[in-house]
Amino acid sequence: MKKVGYYFDIVLIGATALVLIASIFFKSAWINSTLMIFSFVGLIPVLVSAVRSLLARTLSVDLLASIALTFSLLAEEWTSAAFITLMLAFARLFDYVTQSRAKKTIQSLMKYHVERVRILVNDSVKEIPAHDARPGDLVVVEAGDRMPVDGIVFSGEASVDESSLTGESELVSKKKGDKVFTSTFNDSGSLVVRTSHVGADTTLSRMIKLVENSSQNKSRAERAADRFTQWYIFMSLAASIIMYVLGLSTHEILAVLLVVCADDIAVAVPLAFTIATTYAAKRGVVVKGGSVLEQLSKVKFILTDKTGTLTRGKPVIVDFKAYGAYSVDEVVARFATGASESRHAVTKAIKGYAESHHIKAHPPETLEEVPGQGLSFKHDGENMLMGRVSFMEKSGCYIAEELKRDIAAEKEAGRGISCLALNGHVIGLLSYRDELRPRAKEIIGETRNLGVEEWHMLTGDNERAAKLVANELGLTHFHANMTPEGKVEFIRKFEHEHHGTRLHKGMIAFIGDGVNDAASLALADVSIAMGGIGADAAIEAADITIMKDHLSRVPETMKIAKKVISVMRGNFWIWGITNVVGLALVGFGFIGPAGAATYNFLTDFLPIGNALRAGRK
Repeated sequence: MKKVGYYFDIVLIGATALVLIASIFFKSAWINSTLMIFSFVGLIPVLVSAVRSLLARTLSVDLLASIALTFSLLAEEWTSAAFITLMLAFARLFDYVTQSRAKKTIQSLMKYHVERVRILVNDSVKEIPAHDARPGDLVVVEAGDRMPVDGIVFSGEASVDESSLTGESELVSKKKGDKVFTSTFNDSGSLVVRTSHVGADTTLSRMIKLVENSSQNKSRAERAADRFTQWYIFMSLAASIIMYVLGLSTHEILAVLLVVCADDIAVAVPLAFTIATTYAAKRGVVVKGGSVLEQLSKVKFILTDKTGTLTRGKPVIVDFKAYGAYSVDEVVARFATGASESRHAVTKAIKGYAESHHIKAHPPETLEEVPGQGLSFKHDGENMLMGRVSFMEKSGCYIAEELKRDIAAEKEAGRGISCLALNGHVIGLLSYRDELRPRAKEIIGETRNLGVEEWHMLTGDNERAAKLVANELGLTHFHANMTPEGKVEFIRKFEHEHHGTRLHKGMIAFIGDGVNDAASLALADVSIAMGGIGADAAIEAADITIMKDHLSRVPETMKIAKKVISVMRGNFWIWGITNVVGLALVGFGFIGPAGAATYNFLTDFLPIGNALRAGRK
């Protein structure tokens, strides 16, 4: 139905414009008759919309426009009526564009859906419809194919283009154990992928749903524009009645109505936010609506996790130490046993170290993860703990003096540490370091130029390690030895202290890696999840999901937010100035109804054209 209206308006605009151009060269009765017919036709959808709004107990710009158009026809101001018809048809077209922008983004994502997949069954390949694939299926993806499912590489190696999700054209190398995602393109190589998510559960489908719903999440500015429109219509109608009572002619009242009966603001403001969120999506940043952009533009405080956000989140093993009767290889093997069933960043580094040194790890018989502390596991009759020193102490483990000195030395060097305890005695120590993200310090500087006053780094690292990282990044606020629960409590306290006071007025953003920080993400005014591709918790909890773990997307998105707010404010200024000028031209007798309608038609394009800037750098 909307598409029929779209083509109706295109035909109406084209036909009316041609007749108006003809009226410049020909003075004929058929010109006026044709303009009258087109204006009557154009009045129908406006009246229908106005009546619907009245039935819903709201005032719409179509009510004001239909009154102006009706009076133009009654006064036989055919040119005025024609220009109003053009203006309203263009407004409907732009409104259609506003609603279809998000849909176009969705359609551009939908084109990546794969209809059929090849699955491996008993050493033979069978082709089935994509919707019949199930978690656990082994899917064959050859060079030139798009990934039909989310999953983990079971075998093979390939170079994959993930730009459909992340906005990054750089190829990503994939090998056994790596995650792959629906819609990404296998540029070269061959993979067998074990399916983890299909259909509506895939990263692509969740992105589509978020983009689809983002237009429904109106910002305060958009809601203000809606309220402003209501008052504006009421005041315009009231002013018309007052002018009539004061004795102004119908000709003069009509000219005033034709100047003020614009709905450019009602179209331009939501159009700007839609363009901004669409542009962000193309850059691999999913924003949950205009309200999020509005809040992001006011952020003055950023609280951030360290690991995986300011650093790469991929610890590099520096050293292993063994104590008592155990050798380093024996300690590494036990570390690797505990790490084999864990997904923590440090445990991944342990597994990589063991594999590269050809040290075999045995899967544990039992394993329990203690969030923020470490692991408790059992193998071959041995009860073992792995994790923080504080975890060892709370568990009553014996720590030798030599080990205490080594722990102090590693902390002094700013390295992270993890201990291994066997049957109540700590027998091993590993030290590791985490690399800073490229340009992290510059990126933090960029956000400060955009109005951020304070960065607070929250980390589970010890005080010394946290201070070293903070100094490298130029941060004066850092908080060490924090558990996930401690981060949540810190954010609650920070918000309580900073909200509502004149000294500290401003929005608070939290940046996390989107996996372990779901609770913290849910608390902040603006939550930003880094590396959200494939992270269910991030996409659900965060207001903004940066699909690829690029910290540079934070200031980029802040610039988009500030740009759209600037555009929105500019639109209100444009509306105010053009209305004042138009009313002055009418008041001093420079233009009548026809001139007012022409003026309004031409100036309507100014805020709409300005709104298009929201999608430019």
